[in-house]
Formats: sequence, structure tokens, C-alpha cells
Amino acid sequence: MGAVTFYSYYLMSLVLDHCEKSGRRHIRFRELAADVLGSGWMFYFVIFIQTAINTGISIGAILLAGECLQIMYSNLSPNGSLKLYDFIAMVTVVMILLSQFPTFHSLRHVNLGSLLLSLGYTLLVVGACIHAGTSKNAPPKDYSLEGSTLSRSLNAFASISIIAAIYGNGILPEIQATLAPPATGKMFKGLAMCYAVIFVTFYSAAVSGYWAFGNKSNSNILKSLLPDEGPSLAPTWVLGLSVVFILLQLFAIGLVYSQVAYEIMEKKSADVNKGIFSKRNLIPRIVLRTLYMLFCGFFAAMLPFFGDINGVVGAIGFIPLDFVLPMLLYNMTHKPSKSSLSFWINNSIIIIFTGVGLLGSFASIRKLVIDAKMFKLFSSDVVD
Repeated sequence: MGAVTFYSYYLMSLVLDHCEKSGRRHIRFRELAADVLGSGWMFYFVIFIQTAINTGISIGAILLAGECLQIMYSNLSPNGSLKLYDFIAMVTVVMILLSQFPTFHSLRHVNLGSLLLSLGYTLLVVGACIHAGTSKNAPPKDYSLEGSTLSRSLNAFASISIIAAIYGNGILPEIQATLAPPATGKMFKGLAMCYAVIFVTFYSAAVSGYWAFGNKSNSNILKSLLPDEGPSLAPTWVLGLSVVFILLQLFAIGLVYSQVAYEIMEKKSADVNKGIFSKRNLIPRIVLRTLYMLFCGFFAAMLPFFGDINGVVGAIGFIPLDFVLPMLLYNMTHKPSKSSLSFWINNSIIIIFTGVGLLGSFASIRKLVIDAKMFKLFSSDVVD
């Protein structure tokens, strides 16, 4: 899936350069899709997909940040009265304040900080998992798969959807628009660096966490390192620093992925003839962005299903946007011959991942419904 998304993003950069050479420079995914495919409904389809992705990521970021705060609070004050939704409310307030960065470009330093935080967090978590797995208090490890054959099969497709969310990028044209043309070579270098970071961070954390805790590993590895019963499985300072790193990283993620939603909302409310900080633009921006973050925070508190949210976002959002649409756009603009290898590779990816997306959507929504029946709304526990 990593190879497919790397390939699809490279094709996307070629499509954007092709349009720019034809005198049509696109800085938004939805405008590119509508132009190349020549269909007005495609514009609104991509808006729906991008909005679903960005909202889902914002909800997930707020939920995970609130859970990290709750983990540390429970460790420091086991009998404390604060619940998960209290911490989600705190995170939402911070996100409302940070959401007032006016443009995508103003987040460039935030993105650099996010990169460094990812590397730092991963180093700490991997070290903590190795320490936990080799300590005298190491939990018993069971690597078997649980559930019936049907359940395991559906969970596999839900997991594929989560992996799609890991590799997915719903704002590639918006990112490429910040580069001076020709952008293809620069995008390739950026993608290579991005995937190197993904490989180091996600796989090292996943492998070390699963090695240390087996099939009982929590989706938030910090919960496994700080079990409800028994001593902490890693030094307190390591876990505390990890929480700080992941909190700052989640703020950065929420900020970046909210920008497209803000741009859609403010396209109608803003006056381009007025300054960014003029009263005419400032007040609507504060109101709209505050309402958007309140909406995300409310759903994070009401439905604390982190893994399920990731699966739904991956299946409904990232798979069509990142695994299917780039191949279709490339075939439409560059028109490879039917005898060429690229034509058959692109069409095979479209067919395979359309099927995977449909099955993943069913499996992810099914798991979300099952978990929703088992847990009450505004629960104080995050469901994996």
C-alpha cells in the first residue's frame, strides 16, 4: 500500500504539472478533478471526500490528545474525578486558539516541528516498549488472532482501511501549489523524505509495540505502557515526555488538516478585497473556525472510537482519493496506450482498490456500529 500511494502521488504531481503547462494551474484537489474529468458532480464528490477526511482526522486528533492527557492524569491521580470528555474539552479549547492561523503557508514552521516531534516520540516509545518487553514485569505475549473466520476477515479489511489512513494524504495539490514550478522533481524528493519518516516512525512503533504486548496491545501504546493494574512498564519521565511530544504533534496534525475545511467555509464568507486581519474577515473567520472545532470536539467526546474512526476515514476518504482518483486522472491527461504497462498497472490498481474500499467501508462501519452498541455515549474510555 505504501508503494501504491507513493506511485499515485507521483502520478498526481505529473498531472498537476501537465495542467500547469497547459495554462491551468490548480491549487485544490476538487478543481483539478473537475477540470480533468469534465464533470461538475466530481467537484462536489471531492469536496465531500476531502471534508470527510479532514473532519475525521480532526476528530481523531482531538480524541487521541484528550486520551493522552487522561492517561497521565490517571497515573498521577488514580482517584481523580475528571473524565475523558473533560480532557477533550481542554484540547478543543487549545485547538480553537491555534486554528486562527490564517493560511496554509503560515503553518510551514509548525510542519517542521511536527516532523521532529514524530521522530522524538517514536524514539521514546520504541525504547519504552523494548524496556517493557524485557523487564521482569513484562506482560504475557499472545500473537494469535481472535474471533471467527468471518470476524477476522472483516477486521482485516478494516485494518487495511486504517493502513490507508496512515499513507493517505488528502491535500497533495494544496501542498504542491506552495512549490515553484516545475514541481514534479521537488515533489518526488518530498515524497521520498515523507515515506522515509513514515517507515521509521510507524513500523518501528508498531513492531516494537506488538512484540512487547502481542494481541493485547492498545491502539494508543501509552495505555499498554501504563496498565490499569500493576506498576508502570517504562520510566515515568519517558512516558511524560512522550505525552508532551504526541500532544504537540496532534495539535500540528489537526491544524494542517483543518485548513481545507476552513478554505471551503471561508470561500463564501471572506472578502478578498479586504485584508486578512480586517474586521470584515477576522470576525467570520473566528466564528466559523470556532464552530468547526467545537463540532469536532463534540463528536470526539460523544463517540470515542479512535480505531473505528481511522478505519472509516481510510475506507471512505483516503482509498478513493489516493488509491483510485490519481490513476484515473493520469489516464485521462496522459492517455497511455492500452498496450503500455502503465495503463494496465493503473487500471488494475483502480479495480483492486475500489473493491478493497467497498469491503473496507462495510467492515469499518460494521465495527463502529458494534462498538457503539457496547459503549454508552460520552464514555470515559477510548475504544480501540
